[in-house]
Amino acid sequence: MVAEGKCLVRRENLVIFVTQVAPGDVVDLRVTKAKKNFLEAVPTHFHKYSELRVQPFCEHFGTCGGCKWQHLGYETQLQFKHQQVADTLQRIGKVALPEILPIQASPDQTYYRNKLEYTFSHNGWLTNEQIASGHNYERRVLGFHTPGRFDKILDINHCWLQPDPSNQIRLAVRDYALEHELPFNNLVTQEGFLRNLIIRTANTGDLMVILQCYYAHDALVPLLDFLHERFPQITSLNYVLNDKGNETFHDLEVVCYKGEPHIHEEMEGLRFRVGPKSFYQTNSEGAFNLYKITRDFAQLTGSELVYDLYTGAGTIANFVARQARHVVGVEYVESAVKDAYINSEINGTTNTEFYAGDMKDVLNAEFIQQHGRPDVVITDPPRAGMHPDVVARLLEMRASRIVYVSCNPGTQARDLELLDEAYEVVKVQPVDMFPHTHHVENVVLLELK
Repeated sequence: MVAEGKCLVRRENLVIFVTQVAPGDVVDLRVTKAKKNFLEAVPTHFHKYSELRVQPFCEHFGTCGGCKWQHLGYETQLQFKHQQVADTLQRIGKVALPEILPIQASPDQTYYRNKLEYTFSHNGWLTNEQIASGHNYERRVLGFHTPGRFDKILDINHCWLQPDPSNQIRLAVRDYALEHELPFNNLVTQEGFLRNLIIRTANTGDLMVILQCYYAHDALVPLLDFLHERFPQITSLNYVLNDKGNETFHDLEVVCYKGEPHIHEEMEGLRFRVGPKSFYQTNSEGAFNLYKITRDFAQLTGSELVYDLYTGAGTIANFVARQARHVVGVEYVESAVKDAYINSEINGTTNTEFYAGDMKDVLNAEFIQQHGRPDVVITDPPRAGMHPDVVARLLEMRASRIVYVSCNPGTQARDLELLDEAYEVVKVQPVDMFPHTHHVENVVLLELK
């Protein structure tokens, strides 16, 4: 098993990357892509199944684009993720590493996500079995993208990723739309009325629903009223009108139709406000594990000045603030910084401050002179990792410790190699936040040499 959940096999010194298989499977392959140095392939016939295989629990496994590792036992998944971190740091980072700590498992392996996004389609994807049956299936669907196809949506009966009433809400909206002949999304021409449905659940019991439509329609208010009456547990019912070429709505108005325009998550006595545009880790209980590890690595005593880079809505900043003298958060998204200040206010946190702007521009010599040289830096960048200018600034600041939280060990390894001139890697802790996928988080502690 290698990166992106694919398996690797060699034949006559030719490297072949294979999807939809497990180590130990004996298969016939069909090549789907040929490059100079490698091939990509899919299985066409299984001669022998791997002993690592287990029976997938979801009826949509293999067709839906999510949970691609359900055919592997969870302990096996953890072993592969741990090995993925080790291989990536060694192959790309090329820095001295301590023994990598055992991977932290997700507290929940099903129903662990607090946010899901479903897409409407007027021409849903049919499986080979459905086509072979000759049955006339309903093509207007509400579900997930099939792998590699932006325009093909698979109807979902039951999703194991988000707790109730997520499935019930999705099915009720779909059935209501079918019954009332509402126009479903045409993903190719970008026409229709119903575009997508976002459901956010919180560990406080709060529940947010966001209905995204291409345009205003006479049926919008009756549909929202139907949802409000059928599911009184919805605490934040919202809609967005979006006729753009993509489904992002960070630059659009979100209208709160019923309830509050936000929900709340709780963590270790702290309360975090989550709005329709807010980022919050999608595995709430897994995030608690991740943040505790981050705080432990920071080794705070109450006297430290902490810089929290890529702070988002200030979740980590507020989480560590009680153990620090002062926390300065920097984030690119301005609305997230507003959320960060609100979260500090909600929790009575008075030793945090936040700034919005491009990290490489904000984090300059004047900024450091104004706020002071940090004792500890916590950085949690997006998948692309840190900009080289940000790495250069970290080398100039020379904080005693850097805690690097990453959702992409590949770009993390690249940045560790750049930091190696001044820092040594002291601890490495993989964390699983996304069971049944190949994704893995990794926390690294660096100390000044």
